[in-house]
Amino acid sequence: MTCDLSRFRKSGCRFCDKNLRQNKTLSGRSVGLPTQVCLGSRAGAVADPSRAACAPPPGDRALALRFACLCAGLAGLGALLHGLGIRAMLDDASHPLRDLVVLHSLLPRAIVALAAGAALSLAGMLLQRVQRNPLADASTLGVAAGAHLAIVAATAFAPDLGGLSREAVAFAGALAAAALVLGLTARQAFEPTSVVVAGMLVGLVCASASAALVLYGGQYLTSLFLWGGGSLAQQDWGPAKSLGIRLALAWLLAALLLRPLALLTLDDAGAGGLGLPVARIRTALLLLAVVLAGSVVAQVGVIGFVGLAAPNLARMLGLRTPRALLVAAPVLGGLILLLTDGIVQAIDRGSRLALPTGAVTALLAGPFLLLLLPRLSGLRPIASGTAHAPRSLARPWRSLTLLAGAVVVLVLAGLVLGRDRTGLVLAGPSDLALLLPWRLPRLAAVMAGGAMLAASGCVLQRMTANPLASPEVLGVSGAASFGLATCILAAPAAGLAAQVGSAALGAGIGLAALLAVARRAALQGSRMLLGGIALGALAGAGLTVIMTRGGLEAAMILAWITGASTQVDPALARLAVAGALASIAALALLARWLDVLPLGDSAALALGLPLGRAKLVLLTIAALATGVSALTVGPVSFVGLMAPHLARSTGFVGARWHLAGSVAIGCGLMAGADLLSRLVFYPYQMPVGLFASLIGAPYLIGAVLRKAGPRC
Repeated sequence: MTCDLSRFRKSGCRFCDKNLRQNKTLSGRSVGLPTQVCLGSRAGAVADPSRAACAPPPGDRALALRFACLCAGLAGLGALLHGLGIRAMLDDASHPLRDLVVLHSLLPRAIVALAAGAALSLAGMLLQRVQRNPLADASTLGVAAGAHLAIVAATAFAPDLGGLSREAVAFAGALAAAALVLGLTARQAFEPTSVVVAGMLVGLVCASASAALVLYGGQYLTSLFLWGGGSLAQQDWGPAKSLGIRLALAWLLAALLLRPLALLTLDDAGAGGLGLPVARIRTALLLLAVVLAGSVVAQVGVIGFVGLAAPNLARMLGLRTPRALLVAAPVLGGLILLLTDGIVQAIDRGSRLALPTGAVTALLAGPFLLLLLPRLSGLRPIASGTAHAPRSLARPWRSLTLLAGAVVVLVLAGLVLGRDRTGLVLAGPSDLALLLPWRLPRLAAVMAGGAMLAASGCVLQRMTANPLASPEVLGVSGAASFGLATCILAAPAAGLAAQVGSAALGAGIGLAALLAVARRAALQGSRMLLGGIALGALAGAGLTVIMTRGGLEAAMILAWITGASTQVDPALARLAVAGALASIAALALLARWLDVLPLGDSAALALGLPLGRAKLVLLTIAALATGVSALTVGPVSFVGLMAPHLARSTGFVGARWHLAGSVAIGCGLMAGADLLSRLVFYPYQMPVGLFASLIGAPYLIGAVLRKAGPRC
């Protein structure tokens, strides 16, 4: 169905009338548009020629009242909390510089909170509009993590930033991350779930690279994690002025693009038919959002959630037009961050924890995303993983035998090969007797972890038909990390049994939460993945809060979450091997389910598959295997993404062969990562989980380049 623009001309819509005059030469006919929206009316409202399209709806006053009440409440609470902090400082007679602290620290901090929150919310609104994705945000697209990595790399290798400003470096990193995410999801038409999953994976890559640079530089970690977590502490008015100027300019530019923003609610064909240069407008808006996000990261570090929450909160209030969102989103974002920072300062005064504001805002990201899930419509799984299946091997057992032989070679090399000042050395019989009790448990543990990650990735990719699905998306490994970090913080001298128990408890709680979300969404793959991302965001924010305390506990936690295997003992190795054997055996028995699920829910039901029970059982096994693997290789690794991809591209198509090939490749990847992490960085040893995640970065980039190549 289409609507005739001449009918809107009679109804008084000046915007449609202008477009009618611009297109009156097109074959002497009016331009047909989808019946989504009148360009001058509220987005999503079907045009009604019997009423003025641009007339204010009857509920406008109620919307304005709700918005004003919410803003007044947020502003009042934020001002009260900041006022209490200022009053406490002025009343502190023992502080000789209290007036200077108030004038040059506390007051600029409040202004920076308002400006940073408004800038991130404006960037989030633009990204959501450009991508037509309510989950788009500087954090979910990996933009903030890319900017953070660029600044860390520049600080490590070029402290003077090569003559560039910090904002320019952050912009370069943010733009590279955004380009990688968009490249990964271009084939899926930027489907919302794919964009969020790809953004999370790119964010993990950037976080792993940042941690590697910090460990390589040997720098003390507290200040870096405090800044990277989004600290709003200020020493002068410089950041406030810088962010304020950039926010004002960006807002003015966005205001000039109001009409293109309205047209972006249409599909590309409809917007292009009205003369909009869709590609140019999208590029301009994307660059504007990246500049805003990079500026905030350069000044105060990574602050998540705000850019996601404020635009969606405005839409929940009923404010949907670009004009309304351009005002409401920045206002709400600034007030949300002001209130959050006031709460953080109140906690700091009572506990001296020095919490980063960005980490506290990220703690709210998980629950808010779960709240947002029921409101999302049109999410669909990605079928590219099954639509273009590679040719199956005629004799897959031969290729599997070759893979097994390669794994054996890597195991032998890992046991006997080492390095000293003169170069590579082979351990003799006497040396091997001394090294075997140290190397064998560690090698067995990391290989078992790789096998479990590969098996979990195989299940997720076949279950969701999503080529970007991996165990990290479940969030269970992040929950296990948070459980272990809590144990180390509460009892640094706790033994291995207590640490394993705490990690298992965290993984169990995360699994229960994930299953609850998945069951509410009928175990739909897209919503299950988003629930896992929400759980991972919540656990990651909790880890950041714990890490900012510093001390030996922070170093212990960092070593574990990056996959350090130097403390693996025979007991933990036996646990990992037992978990790998149990999970792989269970999945092998359920291979028929894995063969049928990629065909789609309708076909699976027609073939008699108990769909709900099958998904629940497979999800439980994958989540438990992911949690156990996190005990040995840490929560950050891309083996679960790479191994199933490589196995499928090799020709292991059937479920059993795909599972076996994925497990063999996962074992080989982790065995190779363990060997290279000892040899490349001699005399130091990079954590094997972190090294494996760095291997995953070129794999992701290679996947982007292959997808961007010419099509047949």
